[in-house]
Amino acid sequence: METKLYTITIFSENTVGLLNQITIIFTRRALNIETLSVSPSAIKGIHKFTITIFTSEDMVEKVVKQIDKRVDILKAYYNTDEDLIHQEIALYKVSTEKLLALGSIESLIRKHHIQILEVNDSSIVFQRTGHYAETQQLFDELNHSIGVLQFIRSGRVAITKSKVERLSDMLGDIQRKFGV
Repeated sequence: METKLYTITIFSENTVGLLNQITIIFTRRALNIETLSVSPSAIKGIHKFTITIFTSEDMVEKVVKQIDKRVDILKAYYNTDEDLIHQEIALYKVSTEKLLALGSIESLIRKHHIQILEVNDSSIVFQRTGHYAETQQLFDELNHSIGVLQFIRSGRVAITKSKVERLSDMLGDIQRKFGV
């Protein structure tokens, strides 16, 4: 059984307890959620959950079908990386003294497309957006050369390569069908 990273997108209204109901579906199938991000979508009143998991295509299909059956869920989909434009954001806090001891940080900033968020006497906070491998590469490089004081990475945020949200297509079909 081949496993790979799948991104599950779930559209729902902002309902209390829904995240718990969704995570239980993964727990019952012994699936670990790699990343999780929730935010309002482009459609007013609709929230979008973006979840990544390593599993087989057969299992992700079953999970999405089970999520889709929930009353509070408008629609759930899954995609592979090829279908998406996606990013993560990472924040790194390093010692100002140790970073300055390296010499010029311009090459580091250019190489990794870093934004500096804060500088003070004791630390510097960098922001890096990119794919997991890119944010991890910067972490590894900083940790090896000067040590990282603090680090955090967001969950994946993703949009499909299609023109509009897949939910928009579904809602448009319903409106045409029922003349709503």
